[in-house]
Amino acid sequence: MTLPAALDPIPPSPRHARVQEVLSRRRLRPDVTASQATASWEQDRFVTRARALFVARLMFLCLGLLMFAVPEWSTYFGLQGPVGFAVYLAMLLYGVANFLVIDHPIAGRWVTYITLCLDLLIMVVLVVKPQTGGGLQSPLLATQLLFTTFFAILFPKPLAILPPLMVLPITSQLDLILLREVNAVDLLTVIWYLGLNIIIVYVLVYMYQRETAAHREVVALQDDLKELAVVEERSRLGREIHDGLGASLSALIIQSEYLLQLAKEPELRHEIGELKNTAEESIEELRRALQMMHEDFELSRGIRDHLRLFRERTQQEVTFETTGHAITLPPDTQLAMFRILQECLANAAKHAQAQRIEVRLGYSPERVDLSISDDGRGFDTGDTRQGHYGLRNMYERAMKLGADLILDSAPGQGTRIHLSIPLP
Repeated sequence: MTLPAALDPIPPSPRHARVQEVLSRRRLRPDVTASQATASWEQDRFVTRARALFVARLMFLCLGLLMFAVPEWSTYFGLQGPVGFAVYLAMLLYGVANFLVIDHPIAGRWVTYITLCLDLLIMVVLVVKPQTGGGLQSPLLATQLLFTTFFAILFPKPLAILPPLMVLPITSQLDLILLREVNAVDLLTVIWYLGLNIIIVYVLVYMYQRETAAHREVVALQDDLKELAVVEERSRLGREIHDGLGASLSALIIQSEYLLQLAKEPELRHEIGELKNTAEESIEELRRALQMMHEDFELSRGIRDHLRLFRERTQQEVTFETTGHAITLPPDTQLAMFRILQECLANAAKHAQAQRIEVRLGYSPERVDLSISDDGRGFDTGDTRQGHYGLRNMYERAMKLGADLILDSAPGQGTRIHLSIPLP
């Protein structure tokens, strides 16, 4: 059985063509969802690493207890007296406070950064304080590399990594201020540590950028797969509707034509003709729904096709005019505009007794305008009696689009409806 021509132009799109279409749309539009997913992933990663920092801070506190417990160590670093215990208690308190606010997207980062800087300051004091064997010769100087690692993995930005890198020149300057001799070995120590810092920062920042890029690609691929799954499901539904319901409607049209040849009574022929027209309208509506499903619906072309069929069914004079350069509108917008046009034409045919209908579609960089006017009998727009559900539906559709819908009519003066949709 051959389907009517109105339904034939909607074959299922090839899969590879749909894939390319989806991927091209992703490249052309900003993906807010992917950005949000990346931000959430970065926050989760920061929280995980900040918790690892808390564990490392606990280890430092345990080593601090050993320094207090061994008299030689506490004497070497000058930790005797209440000041040392106060500093130790302060480290414990702000470490716990940092752990409690880690999950906050803003406060967690700021508190972590500030407490890291405080840890770094305390380390500098411990490195410089010993009267002998301190400064660039201190065994704690290697801890500076660990702080560089912490700053690089938690805050991989140039200015954020600056504090640990300033430890070496600050320690060298304090050695000079404290009248300690800086020899060639100390200079080699500074250069060696600087080189290690540069390597650590480069490797960690490079790994951070690669990890972030890989995650974004994964998120983009997931979004593509989701959208392609929707496209595949739409294609499947389109095929089922086309081959099932479309074939049934086509059979109904063929049978109606056969009955028209057999029927002799005018009233029976009229009823059969109405049945055939209804089936053809259903075919047209089905074709349009499939176009929407395949995102292949073009507003001006759809309006022309509908006006042609409307003219053939009603024998009314209908003109259509377009101005401006056509703009690809979202499917929901095109469907809402088309439904409003359908309602206007149906009212003009059923109630207005119009002889002439004019339809204008205008495109501009800022707006899309649709105007429908007829020379029918019009009506009183101030009539608030029950009914006019079609007009109410048109206003609701316009409101959802953020559009302006203007209705101008009066008894004996026809009806004019203007829909204006702002473009983003």
